[in-house]
Amino acid sequence: MKQDEVIFRLKSIVHSNQHYTTWTVSTPHLVQLVNSAIEMEREACAKVCEELEYIEDDGSILTGKFWAEAIRARGQE
Repeated sequence: MKQDEVIFRLKSIVHSNQHYTTWTVSTPHLVQLVNSAIEMEREACAKVCEELEYIEDDGSILTGKFWAEAIRARGQE
């Protein structure tokens, strides 16, 4: 998620929840917070995938390492 997407979503959330009190936080801090949360969730998902194993009909074993690497690569885009 890029900074402009984070800002757009934040504005949507603020406008849809008018009953909350006002906070004063800088946009760069919010972007950093959201990016950090995304990174943590991405890593958690990758770790779950690494623990997966799937046995094919021919007896070969596939691991979730491929998917874990793909998830981590999303963070490098």
